[in-house]
Amino acid sequence: MPEGTVQLSTDEQLRAINNVTRHRILGLLRDGPATITQVAQRLELAKGSSSYHLRLLERAGLVEVVSTNKVRGVTERYYGRTSRGIELPDPAPGEPDILMRHMVADLEAAPPGPRMVMLNHLRISEAAYDEFTARLTALVQELRAAGDPAEPDATLAIAFFRPGDPK
Repeated sequence: MPEGTVQLSTDEQLRAINNVTRHRILGLLRDGPATITQVAQRLELAKGSSSYHLRLLERAGLVEVVSTNKVRGVTERYYGRTSRGIELPDPAPGEPDILMRHMVADLEAAPPGPRMVMLNHLRISEAAYDEFTARLTALVQELRAAGDPAEPDATLAIAFFRPGDPK
């Protein structure tokens, strides 16, 4: 399992991650390496599309070939993530937030079932903001530590921010 977090900084890396299909490929590879064919099957993509997206992710340094296997004279390449996590720079004012776009796409594509989605507008002090951020971070770390690979996936997406003045 890859370790650490890669901080995306190059235009090539940002273009690679700014695509829902590539985002989903990276999500699939959290569970372990996969071939072009396996990625195509699991995400219901054409094999050529799967290959194209994996090559872009590989050029951006986000995936790499972690093993190969000869099958009937053909070499299968197994792709894995190069890091456990990915950190994106904050978007510039007025620019789209890639993570939030991916979160909304994942939420919209999720099958019906249990979910919790909230939107609250609050007026709180800096101290309350900082305290809540710390408590929320600790809670997420606790949840991650209790994770069990045998259990079904769940996605947690959080955006806690101070909006600018509406104009």
